[in-house]
Amino acid sequence: MNGKILVVDDDFEIRELLDEYLSNSGYQVTTVKDGVELKFALQHGYPDLILLDVMLPGEDGFSLCQTIRRDSNVPIIMLTAVSDDTEQIIGLEIGADDYIAKPYHPRHLIARIKAVLRRVQLSSSNSKEGPPKRITFGDWCLDPLTHKITHQFYNQQHDLSGSDFSLLMLFLSRPNEILDRDTISYATKGRGALPMERGIDVQLSRLRQRLGDSAKFPSYIKTMRGNGYILSVPVNYEH
Repeated sequence: MNGKILVVDDDFEIRELLDEYLSNSGYQVTTVKDGVELKFALQHGYPDLILLDVMLPGEDGFSLCQTIRRDSNVPIIMLTAVSDDTEQIIGLEIGADDYIAKPYHPRHLIARIKAVLRRVQLSSSNSKEGPPKRITFGDWCLDPLTHKITHQFYNQQHDLSGSDFSLLMLFLSRPNEILDRDTISYATKGRGALPMERGIDVQLSRLRQRLGDSAKFPSYIKTMRGNGYILSVPVNYEH
């Protein structure tokens, strides 16, 4: 099995189709139709990933995403019938890991699921020393287990959403290396960047705001105009 996926969608036919396709792709699938059934299912344990429809009867997907994020960093991919940048930005801001507009090709969905699951496993790389206990970079310290960053001098702490953590880990795994938009998109979404796509900009902006700056480190993530972005502070993995 490739992992456990919980599908939340009020459309019976979509649930049946996703159940069949994901099961045939090697995933263990559970489907529910609304927030009530979702919360009941989570009482019995969290899956490896949640496919969460935005438009649901009762509590909508955005509200449910926020509720889940208070207790868990389980990867969440939002599904919507509306192709709207505003909805995508809202989803990412409240902690969703990715966002897919309906209709979507099943193979495209599988690629996005695999990309998100790879991002979650990034902190547990194949290093012989095992995953790091903490990573220091600039003025910050990251706990890869709790997804929490702590400022080493002011003791400020931030809990990172799944998407913010994965983006930061991408930069930390390749410090002082220019990463273009396609590289970031392939690592975080399993595909190249789309024209006029704002999701990457939203994630980068939010991460930069989290990190801030200081006299010693005036810019953590620098924009290399026309080329991409680079993490320009020293990084140290502690095992």
